Amino acid sequence: MNKFKLSLLSLAVSAAGLSSLAVAQQQPPAEQPAADEQQVEVIQVKGFASSLFRSLDSKRFGDVVSETISADDLGALPDVSIADALTRLPGISAVRTGGQAAEINIRGMSGGFVFSTLNGREQVSTSGKRNIEFDQYPSELINSAAVYKSPKASLIEGGVAGTVELHTGSVLQNDKDHSFNVNVRGMFNDRANEVPDGEDTGHRLSFSYQGKFLDNTLGLALGYARLYQPSVATQFIGLAYNGQKDVTGNGQNEFISEGFEIQHLGGEETRNGYLGSLEWQPHDAFSLKGDVFISKFDRESFARGFRVKFGGEQANYANPVLNNASVIGGNVSRSRQSFTRVELVNDDNRDYDEVHSYGIKADWDINDRTNLVFDVSHSRASSDFRNGLLWALVAEDATVANPVFDNNVSISYLLNGLNLPSIGFNQAEAFSDIDRVMVSKYGIYPFVNTDEVNAVRLDLSFDLDLPLLRSVEVGARYSERKYTNDRSVFEYGSDGSFLNSQPPLRLTADMAKVVNFKGDFSNYPSYLAIDLDKALNAWFPQGIPQPVQTWGAGNPGVINGDPNASANTSWSVLQSGEVYEDVLAAYVMANLDTEIFDLPLRGNVGVRRVTTDQSATDLTDVGGDPLRGAQNIVDEAGLVNNQYAPGILGEKYTHYLPSLNLSLSLTDETILRFAAAKVISRPPINRLASNTSISISDDGEVNGSSSNSPFLRPFEANQFDLSYEYYFGSGAAVAALFYKDIKSFINDFTIQGFDFRGAGFAVPDVIINEDGVPRTTFDGAFSTAVNNDQGGYIRGIELAYTQVFNFLPDLWSGLGMQLSYSYTESEVQLINNLGGESIETTFEGLSKNVVNATLFWEYQGIDTRINARYRSPFVSSQVGIDEQITNFDSELVLDFQFGYQFNDNLKLLFQVNNLTDEPTKSYFGQPAQTGTLQFFGRQYFVGAVYSF
Repeated sequence: MNKFKLSLLSLAVSAAGLSSLAVAQQQPPAEQPAADEQQVEVIQVKGFASSLFRSLDSKRFGDVVSETISADDLGALPDVSIADALTRLPGISAVRTGGQAAEINIRGMSGGFVFSTLNGREQVSTSGKRNIEFDQYPSELINSAAVYKSPKASLIEGGVAGTVELHTGSVLQNDKDHSFNVNVRGMFNDRANEVPDGEDTGHRLSFSYQGKFLDNTLGLALGYARLYQPSVATQFIGLAYNGQKDVTGNGQNEFISEGFEIQHLGGEETRNGYLGSLEWQPHDAFSLKGDVFISKFDRESFARGFRVKFGGEQANYANPVLNNASVIGGNVSRSRQSFTRVELVNDDNRDYDEVHSYGIKADWDINDRTNLVFDVSHSRASSDFRNGLLWALVAEDATVANPVFDNNVSISYLLNGLNLPSIGFNQAEAFSDIDRVMVSKYGIYPFVNTDEVNAVRLDLSFDLDLPLLRSVEVGARYSERKYTNDRSVFEYGSDGSFLNSQPPLRLTADMAKVVNFKGDFSNYPSYLAIDLDKALNAWFPQGIPQPVQTWGAGNPGVINGDPNASANTSWSVLQSGEVYEDVLAAYVMANLDTEIFDLPLRGNVGVRRVTTDQSATDLTDVGGDPLRGAQNIVDEAGLVNNQYAPGILGEKYTHYLPSLNLSLSLTDETILRFAAAKVISRPPINRLASNTSISISDDGEVNGSSSNSPFLRPFEANQFDLSYEYYFGSGAAVAALFYKDIKSFINDFTIQGFDFRGAGFAVPDVIINEDGVPRTTFDGAFSTAVNNDQGGYIRGIELAYTQVFNFLPDLWSGLGMQLSYSYTESEVQLINNLGGESIETTFEGLSKNVVNATLFWEYQGIDTRINARYRSPFVSSQVGIDEQITNFDSELVLDFQFGYQFNDNLKLLFQVNNLTDEPTKSYFGQPAQTGTLQFFGRQYFVGAVYSF
């Protein structure tokens, strides 16, 4: 076994060092090695190749199926966020938001199945879901990231797709006593000139310091990273097919769309990240480390253009063009009963997100064989999203005292698949006429959520050095999580008409300007871009009203209603609430180190026991009956509702999660790896919120509904991995197979004969109906989100190849490549009817083919590379008026970077992201039914890195 361990050490050095770059120099050994020792040629490896080989070492000697990325130092990764860096790994792809990677998909599964940690600690999200938003994490503050595709018992549970573990590094493990890094880059977006008031320049700036003190017993790391970038896009968004009408006159209904949007998006994004780490190691047997990570991401954006509302089944349709049974073109005009119109939109959105992560870890070698690790952590995320919408409509004449909405609305359109559609409006000239356009409605829809988890963890390991067992690990973790969401709303006016009680606003020349579409969108009509602040100050001279949780004057439960409210907005309170989740986990794991058929075998086997206690606040509509628990509920504005009974709903359950990881060394260069495990992913935290409503009919039948449910259980899966890995002096080749048997999914379902009382609802035994007759209540149907038992498999193959061509002549010895390909398929089929007809789609996030290729070259200070990321069509969500699940077209994203190292301290960089200006394109089930066509532009970076 000692010879084997020596061989592994030698191979590790070999893998990290035998790729000879042009700048590499052989280092002579300090002394002649003993005769029975293997002599190793030590090569100095720098730059991108160095990062690749460290990643290969981590994969090779890891005890699970994993992929890693590694930086030379803080600030060395070139990417805007850690998400961009992760997408270069095999089997990993990204969903782009605003043109940049924000959510990652692993092995064909969406971000909701990805669990993430920072320095081994669970991270919560600003999204209201489980998956973190990776663009919240600056790459400059991350030293390394690992993607665990197979779990082991000691890892925190939660990732059916995989677990992403981010690390900020350890100062005391650095070679240098002190290091300082400065990274400065200017940025330019080449599509910003197409967006009115769009910013075209931005910057990235980061500082980091790492130092060791007191004879290398005290380490300090400090980091700051700032990103300021314009956010620009021009987009067409098709809206869901939510209606039916016989438009052909054949006696059968066709599916009709709600409409479409054509808009300019602009604004700015500012992210400030902070890192602090203090590490104390007074002697070899004990260390104490504290970490702080804070990221503040502020987005201020606007959307300007127009939204077309076809008007539903009451609208007039002429010359319809069909795709099967769905209308994709024709002439749509307003009837007396329809609400057909064109809305000029001038929206302002503000999103202030913060992520905080704190932790203290003590690591103590009690004796030569026993190690104890104790960790306390806190993770907190908050999001304050303020959606401000300003609508304008076309009047017959805006100059008169009592303007009238122009009902003469006619729209002609023809979708063009994954290309921009043909569109015509009879009111086109009016869209840019200040004497025709009037502001008709303003609405503010804030959504504030917080998510935090406090955890304590204890891990104990015992070295056994037995013929089979190398060590045994046991541990426990307890966490308490609380999620809170708070909705509020203010509305004034109407987006479909002019109200006398809340009259529209006449625009003046200083409030608006004419905007023309450019480039690919230049054929579309001009429109008025309205200055939101000037318009609101004119409309509300006494001050802009603030959003409140308004119950609405029409609600009979209101004691102090808003007399100006035009709609019942009690949904804002029903969609507010809290979720609680307490988790107690314990594990035992044996680490294996033995031989089979004279071949070294390593790995681990263990089981993790997880008990979850989850609950959520609930408001049950009991019709104001105090005998059924009705209470006066007062919102922030002092408005009172007495219709609801507050309560707590939830349940407790336990999972046992066994896992096995085996690594068999067939030769010194080849490894056969096998893994099997049972895994879980909990539902999105916001889907555990209770927004339940129940009703009791006149005969006593109790029925209810909830789009979410505090009774949802985790997704469960059994998974298997098999990989063959070949490592050679200048690279590696890997082939892997994986299979996931998903046991259940979350679907909306109606449960007949639901036990309302048993579930905690305040249901009376008897009611008095409208005729004054007592009726005994009985259980009816409850429609809610449930875990169904219809799962299915996800399976695939991954191929990866990495090589530095060190055998080439001197000029080309620094040439290298990193290639990966993954094929994924699934029997899971989801039903999507947003395109009208019910169509089976693939599992959300699944691309059958994902290809990643990087070609790099390093020579005498030159460091250049080009990266291509391709993914075939997949299903994901897009945002229109509401979130829509659509099919996304395949995409190929190219990035390029060139750097020159002037000396040991200074490096200049030039970088282009999205080199070919690849847009995002989506469709509803079939390409003919256009979803999103969004163009972001290229991002250019020029800057320098200075380190010493």
